[in-house]
Amino acid sequence: MAGDQLNVLNALDVAKTQWYHFTAIVIAGMGFFTDAYDLFCISLVTKLLGRIYYHVDGAPKPGTLPPGVSAAVNGVAFCGTLAGQLFFGWLGDKMGRKKVYGITLVLMVISSIASGLSFGSSPEGVIATLCFFRFWLGFGIGGDYPLSATIMSEYANKKTRGAFIAAVFAMQGFGILGGGIVALIVSAAFDHKFNAPPYSVDAVGSTVPEADYVWRIILMFGAIPAALTYYWRMKMPETARYTALVAKNAKQAAADMSKVLQVEIQAEEEKVDKITKEKNNSFPLFSRQFVKRHGLHLFGTTSTWFLLDIAFYSQNLFQKDIFSGIGWIPPAATMNAIHEVYKIARAQTLIALCSTVPGYWFTVFFIDIIGRFAIQMMGFFFMTVFMFALAIPYNHWTQRENRIGFVIMYSLTFFFANFGPNATTFVVPAEIFPARLRSTCHGISAAAGKAGAMVGAFGFLYAAQNTDKTKTDAGYPAGIGIKNSLIVLGCVNFLGMLCTLCVPESKGKSLEELTGENDDVDETEQAATSARTAPV
Repeated sequence: MAGDQLNVLNALDVAKTQWYHFTAIVIAGMGFFTDAYDLFCISLVTKLLGRIYYHVDGAPKPGTLPPGVSAAVNGVAFCGTLAGQLFFGWLGDKMGRKKVYGITLVLMVISSIASGLSFGSSPEGVIATLCFFRFWLGFGIGGDYPLSATIMSEYANKKTRGAFIAAVFAMQGFGILGGGIVALIVSAAFDHKFNAPPYSVDAVGSTVPEADYVWRIILMFGAIPAALTYYWRMKMPETARYTALVAKNAKQAAADMSKVLQVEIQAEEEKVDKITKEKNNSFPLFSRQFVKRHGLHLFGTTSTWFLLDIAFYSQNLFQKDIFSGIGWIPPAATMNAIHEVYKIARAQTLIALCSTVPGYWFTVFFIDIIGRFAIQMMGFFFMTVFMFALAIPYNHWTQRENRIGFVIMYSLTFFFANFGPNATTFVVPAEIFPARLRSTCHGISAAAGKAGAMVGAFGFLYAAQNTDKTKTDAGYPAGIGIKNSLIVLGCVNFLGMLCTLCVPESKGKSLEELTGENDDVDETEQAATSARTAPV
């Protein structure tokens, strides 16, 4: 296959791990740090928003966001992300990865800052402004998914490509951890400075006016790491696979990669023309030939990502409610508003530190050893097992002496989500589709995931409510309870195992081997060789 491969692409495939690989991981990864920080930090401050803007005088419990408002605040960024994944995924194949890469980052930085500056003369006005800016924040984040994955896959060598793409995605773990740490620091500082009484002692005094700064600072901080990497993103050359196979500029591809790899690479203009003119490399996305070659693969990547994100985002966004349900976080009325943020952030940080972050890096270390398929199947299997282990004896876990056991089991579901499908669903779509459709197909797969995240974010919000209407949060109808919600999530994970059977293994193969972009060229060259060597 190497003999049929373009020299510039073969040079990338066989290149030893070099400094530019780590540079690309950091540049792309800091975008993902910001993505995760911005998407998940909202769960740290939603209870604070309820206390500040929806306080009811004389109520036995602190104010909470009404159901529709809570759904909007938690889910509007996912709507933007879904739209951004589809739009920027398509644009990355039309204009080039690099040209679009800077746009997404600028959008993320501006929207992060604007979210913290949300204004209004009424609670509804503030929340509406916040939702507006978080939609556009999500839109920028959405673009980062297909572009970062595609850029890293097209820069990497085939031996360690999975680890490099997974390392970019693993920065999501540090983003979740970073959100928890920032919230801890900010809430601890404000709680120390403005030592307010608990809600049960002084309902109004428990939420000091300065608490309004806490959530704003936490949301705005996400702009800093993204802004720091803008310059380096703009200095990255376009990927050779886009330049050669999509833009059809062999000279530019060879020149760019000669600088990156610090070797002399010969431009092969005739070979590029031959590859790009073959019928195998010209069929559009919506065609019978695409469905025949890649339809099952696209179903596999979209369905597994959809099912994963139902469970993954339900767990992440509402872990504060689950921990409150088992008593790990004290009742809201026993704390002031800022101290509640501290308690929620502490719980999320411990989970991230002990299970989320290690899970990501286990994937980085093992993905090119045991393969994508095995890791994804194993992850879904153990997520199913631990969900059922939490759900079936749920009453056992709510007893005070068993809470630590619950937290450990719950942490293991996060570990196997990240040492499992949460990483592999990001990696595989960047490898198995043709260069001219790679970013688009990754965007479609990721958008299916965000559709699942919205199902998780909106559905779990209502489903996890107590079955007794008198014990639900204000404004919510009776739900199926946390126990039954966990059983549903276990069933979702089991379906993910079944859909994984549609996803191919991509370990150790070049991108062109996986996509078949050289197949027709191989046949043409073999026929020409046979004609030259045939006896007269």
